[in-house]
Order: sequence, then C-alpha cells, then structure tokens
Amino acid sequence: MKYGFVIDNRKCIGCHACTVACKTENHVPIGVNRTWVKYVEKGLFPNTRRVFQVTRCNHCEKPPCVTICPVTAMYQRKDGIVDFNSDRCIGCKACMQACPYDSIYMDPDDGTAAKCHFCAHRTEVGLEPACVIVCPEHAIIAGDLSDPASEVAQLIAREPVRVRKPEQGTQPKLYYIDADESAIVPTAARHESIYMWSQRNAAVLGGGAVYPLDSPLLQKDALAAYDVSHARPWGWQVPAYCWTKSIGSGALAIPAIAMAFGKLSGDRVRDITLATVALLFTALTTVLLVWDLDHKERFLRVVFMPQSKSWLARGAFILIAYSGLCGVFWLAAVMGFSVATSILLWPTVLVGFCAAAYTAFLFGQCEGRDLWQTPLLPAHLIIQALLCGSATLVLLPEALGGSSKTLSIAIPALAVSLGLHLLMVLGEVAMPHTTDNARYGARLMTHGPFARAFWGGGVVAGGIIPLLLLLCTRLFSAAPNPIAAGFASVLALVGLLIFEWCFVMAGQSVPNS
Repeated sequence: MKYGFVIDNRKCIGCHACTVACKTENHVPIGVNRTWVKYVEKGLFPNTRRVFQVTRCNHCEKPPCVTICPVTAMYQRKDGIVDFNSDRCIGCKACMQACPYDSIYMDPDDGTAAKCHFCAHRTEVGLEPACVIVCPEHAIIAGDLSDPASEVAQLIAREPVRVRKPEQGTQPKLYYIDADESAIVPTAARHESIYMWSQRNAAVLGGGAVYPLDSPLLQKDALAAYDVSHARPWGWQVPAYCWTKSIGSGALAIPAIAMAFGKLSGDRVRDITLATVALLFTALTTVLLVWDLDHKERFLRVVFMPQSKSWLARGAFILIAYSGLCGVFWLAAVMGFSVATSILLWPTVLVGFCAAAYTAFLFGQCEGRDLWQTPLLPAHLIIQALLCGSATLVLLPEALGGSSKTLSIAIPALAVSLGLHLLMVLGEVAMPHTTDNARYGARLMTHGPFARAFWGGGVVAGGIIPLLLLLCTRLFSAAPNPIAAGFASVLALVGLLIFEWCFVMAGQSVPNS
C-alpha cells in the first residue's frame, strides 16, 4: 500500500474549502497551514488568466524530513504516509530545512513540528482525508498508488502529471494534472507586498522568504496574487554555532601540524590554554544548539533516543567525543604528563576536524536549501577551523603560551588559511549551480539583501584587508608585528562570523512553495 494525492488543476476553482476543512479537522492554529491554495495571475489586462495550486506535504517516497530528524519525531508509515509524533519532537526545525516544499511548520501553540498527515486518523478507519470529501469539484483525489484499480493510479497512468521539484530526488507522491510552470516553480512568479485580500505576512517568525524583483528566474507577467508566508526556521544561533565550533575545533590544530614538521616544540602552558579555548567554545557551541530548540528540556533525547541516520544526532556524538578528548588532554597538560599529551594531541585534532566538517553533511541533508549543498563545504569547514586556530594562536599572549616563535608560525598559517577561505567563498557563490534554488540563494548573497554584509564584511573587511595586512607586515618587517597580526586576526574572525550569517540566512530565504 502506498498512499498519495492527485490534484486536478483543470477542476480546481480556488475556493479554499480544502484549507478550511484541514484546519477544522486537525485543529490547525491561526497563522500556519497544512494545506493552502496559491494563486498566480498571468498576462497583462485584459489578456489575463488565474491559475491555482493546492499545496501541502508531498508524502515523499524518500522523505528527507524523516532522515534528518534526530529523534524520529518524523517517520514514514508502512502505508507510505509521512507522519509526525509531537511528543517526541525537540523543536530543532531541521525537518523544515530538509523539506523542499515548505510543507512543515512549527505549531505556535506547542512548539513542535506539524504538517499534513493524510488525515491518518480517518484513513485508518476507511475514510478519505477531509480535504478530499469537502472539495466541491473533486479536484483532490487520494488513494493507494500501488493499486492499479484505484482512481489515483488510473489518473496517473492516463493523464500527463507533474510533481514539484523532481530534481531533489525525494520521489513525491503528490501529482498535479495541468500544472502551470508559474505556480509549480516557487521562484517563477513575483511577490509584491500586498496580496488579493491581505498584506504579505513579512512578520512571520524568522522573516520568511525574500523575493527580489530583479531576479532573472522570474517569468514575465506572472504575479503571485495569493500565497501564505513561511518562517525562516533557524535564527542567529546557527551561524553563531558554526563560528564557535570552528574556533573550538581548530584551536589545537596549528601547533600539532607545526610540531609534526618540527617547526614548533611542545609547551605545557600553551597546551593548557588552547585546550581551555577548545573546551569553552565547544561548550558554547552546545549552548547555542540548545538555545535554538523550541523544546530545550528535551535536548538529551538526541543522545538517549537518537535516529542514527541524522547528522544532527551524529554531530552531537562527535561533539561529545571531541569534548571528552579535549578534557582528557587538558587534564594531562595540567598534571604535567607530557607523554600523555603528545599521545592525545593528534587524536584530539583529528576528531576536531570531524567536529568541524560534520555540519557539511548536516547541511547536505537539508534538501530544501540547495545553496548549502556545495561539494566544497566539508573542506571549507576544515579550512575555517584552521583559520580560527591560526587567529587564536596569533592572539595568544606570551603569559599564556604565546611567543615570537609561535607567532612566526601562526602568521603564515593565518595568511594561507585566509587565502584558501576567500577562494572557497568565491567558489561557492561563483561556480555554476545546478538548481534554481541554489542560484537564487547565491544571488541573495551577492546581489540581494545580504550583499552589503557579504561583500563589505565577509569578503573585504574580513578577508582581503586582513590578508593584505599580513602580507605587508611579512614583506616590510624583519620580525613579526604582533599588533598588526592581532588586528588582522580579529578582522578575520569577525569576517568569518559575518560570512556564516550571510550563508545560513541566504540559504533559507529562498522560496520553496
């Protein structure tokens, strides 16, 4: 058995009966929707037409929301329905990032994820979903796709149908007959500040999607006359978490590399200081992750009830392992066990690289955010960790393990990692993108509302200027200049934080519905 929907746009009259029935049947709060009807008007008066699109969960054959959920709050039933368990949900909002269709929302009453669940309580007793029985035109058809005698299976076999975003590989089970390109492609129609009956709700928690009027992806004379707004799920805590994790995971890396090449000798005070930095910033990373949850009291479920395929759950265990190794390394350094610290150094650094890079795989599970799907991201995150480790080493005072020898190693390391970071940044926005979603996100960074912060803060002030400063001091000064290097390090760290904010916010500001 494999349940699915067919929406027959030849019959839909845009009456919103399905929306009202869904809200009534499932007690959906005001401000959020499990199903809604999008209006798009095409052409110029008097040669215009209006098209409708009923939009909801696609009950995908390969649902990314299920894979990314760290506690199995989202799950797929044997009959193909993608359902949710509010009692398990921790409110991490990762499922919202994974959904390419904007079908999941956070319930404003209980702070848990919710969406269309095929009216499972009705389906289980042989009844059709509420939206199906209320539709006056029989434009919504539900049934078993695996049964060739069912109406949905016959319609799909007989009529040309389309699904939304087939390029995502989720194999959606919501099929449209006579779908219009301007409605089914989220970036095709322009959105203005006012819809037919209301203003566009830009006050939705998180700010919602961004619709630049100069987007090259817009169709000519296609206007979204009615739609619903969707939240931008992750707040400032997530870019801050990326930044603090880079500092924590890269703190010990540069001395370890320098010692491996015989360029630096061991230093007990430096080891204690850098291990303390690693522990503090890794702890701050955990605080930021918990802070962004809607149900903070349920955080430990990620550890005690993990879903093994989720990189959010896997990342929690990697951070725990890294914190444990850092703690043992710190203790060995404090106790003066030099042999133990030398043995523990590289395992700690390697697990730190894993802590830096796992976010790339977490972002890879966010199927709704194609900007984050860049193959450069794992390497880029390790380079960011090295950048932060170099900057931390430059800023280390002599009393805490800093020295002229350490500075002579840290400055070139910072210059090289900063240069590689800039190349990676430009590569991520300038390289050809395979989907409209990724192109749209990159444009929001380089030409949209994030452009000033990205170019001015992330690239120029936080990248080019500190790199030039480091190169100039290297060329025109016989000895390392700690003041200039320290200033460059601060600029690089601030620039990285600005870039993380632009990257995370632009990626989730692309419309998905």
